[in-house]
Amino acid sequence: MADAVALADIEAARGRIVSLARLTPMWPTHSLSERFGRSLLLKCENLQRAGSFKLRGAANFLAVAEAAGRVAPGGGVVAASAGNHAQGVALAASARGLRATVVMPADAPLAKRAATAGYGASVELVEGPLALAIERARELAVERGQLFVPPFDDPAVVAGQGTLGLELLEQAPEVETVLVPAGGGGLLAGVALAVKSRAPRVRVVGVQAGAMAGIVESLRAGEPRAVAAARTLADGVAVAGPSALTLALVRRYVDDVVTVSEEGIAAAVVLLLERTRLVVEGAGALGVAALLTDARVGQGRTVVVLSGGNIDVNLLDRIVERGLLSEGRRRRVTIAAANVPGELARVTQAVAAARANIIEVLHELVLAELPVGVARVTLRLELAGDAAFEELRAALLAGGMLAGTVTDFATPAAAAAAQ
Repeated sequence: MADAVALADIEAARGRIVSLARLTPMWPTHSLSERFGRSLLLKCENLQRAGSFKLRGAANFLAVAEAAGRVAPGGGVVAASAGNHAQGVALAASARGLRATVVMPADAPLAKRAATAGYGASVELVEGPLALAIERARELAVERGQLFVPPFDDPAVVAGQGTLGLELLEQAPEVETVLVPAGGGGLLAGVALAVKSRAPRVRVVGVQAGAMAGIVESLRAGEPRAVAAARTLADGVAVAGPSALTLALVRRYVDDVVTVSEEGIAAAVVLLLERTRLVVEGAGALGVAALLTDARVGQGRTVVVLSGGNIDVNLLDRIVERGLLSEGRRRRVTIAAANVPGELARVTQAVAAARANIIEVLHELVLAELPVGVARVTLRLELAGDAAFEELRAALLAGGMLAGTVTDFATPAAAAAAQ
């Protein structure tokens, strides 16, 4: 199965898609290199046309299929996707004068649904996980006599994604470690095949969202395994598991596959936004999340593949909030204070002295669980981090105020240790 795709297939794919897929930049980042103690480069596939690497595989698949007579000029194709594959297929089909229908989960991000339609595809929504959308797309393809475009389980798709690996080596020939986001394994398999075929010394590490780590489970089992659908900030890799094809390639060419938490993903999105000014979706930030989780992942000169930037603005807002919370830079604090004139002013003065910013205040005067003359004040704050919070905590306690709950005055680390 691993022999179904070879380096020659990836090299041929590059020639087929060169007019459609752009050469994305290799971005040096001094701030992240300093933070992680190594030379770090970002392969910015979030700046690819249609917003992700998926255009590469879709474009190569359609070119191969048309050349083989599997789809007639002006004919139709069907695909299923939570967003990135949908946009890649829509753009690739439009470029070839083909009609595309894309089946998407009803809860797919609005931005990805709108972008898919904007590239000219007809969008059909299905309630339930991506697996049901794929099932419906296959049914439509049979009913209409049209070609189904798989998201990752096809040699031509894998070869198309592998073109990113060829670019990566040419842009960073001294690379020692490559971190690649992974869901169904098409990108990971293609990049690893390309990199290992040309530079066997390079270590290739796949990164999965811990909420849906189908490749990790499949590697443990020694065969393709599907994991249950789960919510994850990395919706672009919310795939049940790899196919026999991608798993075989991953086992042959990939050195390791690691998982990251939802908090790590959120923190990575925020870090990239703040330090590099790059907007990257949760799935695209998995490699940086791996470094935040364990900066020893791989070693030496490292390239992190930012696989996509298609993120809904509303989701971005929630991810940023979660990332700041996980770093202790956003806190919600509830205190019990005397209900007397000037007490709220003392609270806000303590907040200002700790260099914190108040986002929201809830001041409750009459509560059955509080004694008469005591108010409950809830503050939603922005802080510099745990040190600033410790300063605020000490000031509030010294002022005679009490914590409203057990963990209100604890740092995130202390609160976790207490549980």
